Amino acid sequence: MKTMQALQEEVHTYINGFKEGYFPPMELIARLTEELGELSREVQHVHGMKKKKNTETVKSLEEETGDLLFVLICFANSQGIRLDEALEKVLMKFKERDVDRWTKKEEQ
Repeated sequence: MKTMQALQEEVHTYINGFKEGYFPPMELIARLTEELGELSREVQHVHGMKKKKNTETVKSLEEETGDLLFVLICFANSQGIRLDEALEKVLMKFKERDVDRWTKKEEQ
């Protein structure tokens, strides 16, 4: 399994293979919103009440999640953000802030 840092490096190598490079930040945010909408549509089709029409293409949740992650990595790379470090900080925040917020499972 690849680390997040390795995934970011792989995306960076791919993007740097093109003269255009990374899109500007606002364009990447718009793309993130678009990809989230596409993932939301697939979740609605699979788990919700609103199924797709026969004329609409069904994509997998995995594919749409991958598209969203790719654009998120592009945004992070363009802003010099290491996603593994960002996630670690957020996890620590949740662990400290929400220590007694949720009902813990009993150890078996």
